[in-house]
Amino acid sequence: MSSALVTLITLIIGLFLGTVLGFLLASRRSGNISDLTFQLTTARAERDLYKSERDNAVDDSNLATQIESMKSAMEKLQKEAQEADRRRIDAESDIRTQVRTMSTHNESLVAQTKAIAGALSHSQKRGKFGEAQLELMLEDAGLHKGIEYSAQRSTTDSDSSGIPDITVKMPGGTKLFIDSKFPFDRFIEAHEVEDSDEREQLFIEHKKDLFNHVVALSKRGYQDSQDSPDFVILFVPFESLLTEALRVDPLFLENAFKLNVTIATPTSMMALLRTIGNVYSRNAVAHNAENIAQSAAVFMKDLTLLHTKIIKVGTAINSLSKAYGDLIPTAESTVKRAAAKILSFGVSADKDKLALSYPDAPAPVRELKNGELAAEDDFIDAEEIEDET
Repeated sequence: MSSALVTLITLIIGLFLGTVLGFLLASRRSGNISDLTFQLTTARAERDLYKSERDNAVDDSNLATQIESMKSAMEKLQKEAQEADRRRIDAESDIRTQVRTMSTHNESLVAQTKAIAGALSHSQKRGKFGEAQLELMLEDAGLHKGIEYSAQRSTTDSDSSGIPDITVKMPGGTKLFIDSKFPFDRFIEAHEVEDSDEREQLFIEHKKDLFNHVVALSKRGYQDSQDSPDFVILFVPFESLLTEALRVDPLFLENAFKLNVTIATPTSMMALLRTIGNVYSRNAVAHNAENIAQSAAVFMKDLTLLHTKIIKVGTAINSLSKAYGDLIPTAESTVKRAAAKILSFGVSADKDKLALSYPDAPAPVRELKNGELAAEDDFIDAEEIEDET
């Protein structure tokens, strides 16, 4: 066998062995790497598992805290809901009570309104109602029944006759006649209908009724009485009675004035009566001022008389004191000296008393000037309206 062939075979065998050896080495190294890779993967998995368990533990703790917080919030919300529900129930109960009360009051109000409407359906009853309300206003203004005013007092003269509901006696002797009757039927009917046109027509009829009453009152001639002003007052106890008449006819008051009738509502009537009451009060102040002036004049007269008598008494006392002073020396030089001489003769007597000295004369009384009392005149600025009656 040639050397070249041997060399070739040797190379092939060496290459094969090298390949086998390299394969074996590579296989072993690959196994080690695989083991390392597995171990590394396992370690990473364990780390991730631990981290996950740790995170889960933290999350569980946070979740428990959040659940507890939510539980507290839910309990608080439940309590608030229960309290709100309780308040709602109480409020509904109060509302039901108020509704029942309002219903009862409304029924009572309706009944009272019907009763008032029924009571005012008759002219004479309306007059009594107006008169009663008017008397309350008179008393509130400080006027007294039987003194400053009278009710249902007949008045007659050559030109007029009738019985005014109220007669107010004014300072100065003037008498103010007031009629308290008023038409009411059409007015109350207008508030009972629902149709606006029918209601308006009823208000027009109410205005006519009120003006017809003005005409009738003017014809009674109260204002023509000698001690009456040139007008008579028609009192309507509800403002709306006149308001609706003026809405229908803006010249209503002017037309009533032409008939010497003045229409007064509670507001204007109260102003008038308070004015009269104020005049009476001022008159009383002026009258009291006059009485005070008269009493002061009497007092000053008495004071002057007393002053004069005091001067006379003082003068008499001073004269008596002077006479006493003149008497003492005479008594000492005559009577006492003679008494002492008699005692020296052995005559029995009360020597102690005779030995007493005469008291000194009193000091002169301070003299008062017997002149006129001078004082500035006081004037009270008050005017009195004479009462001719």
